Amino acid sequence: MHGRGLRALRQCVRPSAHAPAQCHDAGMDRADLDVRRHTYALLVELGRPPLVVEVAHRLDTGIAAVRSAWQRLHDTHALVLDGDTSEIRMANPFSAVPTPHRVHAADRDWYANCAWDAFGICAALGVDGVISTACPDCGDQLTVEVRDRTPFSDGALLFHCLVPAAHWWDDIVFT
Repeated sequence: MHGRGLRALRQCVRPSAHAPAQCHDAGMDRADLDVRRHTYALLVELGRPPLVVEVAHRLDTGIAAVRSAWQRLHDTHALVLDGDTSEIRMANPFSAVPTPHRVHAADRDWYANCAWDAFGICAALGVDGVISTACPDCGDQLTVEVRDRTPFSDGALLFHCLVPAAHWWDDIVFT
């Protein structure tokens, strides 16, 4: 997860016995976080981001409730919805669409949103993995193995962000 979404989730406070959970300045409540948790659980189970109907079925709730929760999660940068379908485009660090950044981990192939998120997939799943991508400058294939939470490669690698982190959410799909 990037930036504000992670901070917002960390700002959740435990409710008292009589008050619902609230996430300060994030616009999310306990139900939204439950939708998020089940969305990610289904993503790992299915090997792809789930459809809204699949999350609604898992939670035994209506599609509109999940869609509303996803919109709030999108608004707080906890996930990214596709502008045309309102289905998940990015559930950081996972991508719902093919990208040049593939990760083989947990006996599956995954797409990452960017090279940085490829490492996040291994971390999110808590497993070793192999990251395959290409240098955006010269096109050379790059492979990095992650073992015991440590990256290993044949050469020195440099991660460069074209867009400063402060502007990633200006156009997160491009970034």
